[in-house]
Amino acid sequence: MQKITTYLWFDNQAEEAATFYSSLFADSRILEVQRYGEAGPGPAGTAMTVSFELSGQRFVALNGGPEFTFTEAISLYVDCETQEEVDELWARLTADGGQESQCGWLKDRWGLSWQIIPRQLPELLGHPDPAKAQQVMKAMLGMHKIDLQALREAAGSA
Repeated sequence: MQKITTYLWFDNQAEEAATFYSSLFADSRILEVQRYGEAGPGPAGTAMTVSFELSGQRFVALNGGPEFTFTEAISLYVDCETQEEVDELWARLTADGGQESQCGWLKDRWGLSWQIIPRQLPELLGHPDPAKAQQVMKAMLGMHKIDLQALREAAGSA
């Protein structure tokens, strides 16, 4: 077991969210679902906690009620190998009520923030030519979903 596990607080959608998240990434699965009993505080038989793995990293989702919600102060960063991976994850995570934000950030339908970032972005932003790096930054700041080809073109235009 990993030493540190990310724990996510949901109102009552933990099992639905964990199942959805597990469908997005290879090497992902639901590990265990603990259910509320007659003592509550949730309805008997509903999920209390859901342990799951995303690409081998362990998470726990809790149905803790509406007292707490997600903020952008915490996000899940996804290192994408290709533009196609960016496109697919972006579409699936913004579907059904998700919200696009800037610079590769989005919120899924449960309000959890994600950064869907192509692996080449840090390289382009750190271009050895400061003028090219600034052109990439300027282009990125105008984007919602990251468009790797447009960033490459920006790097070439300086």
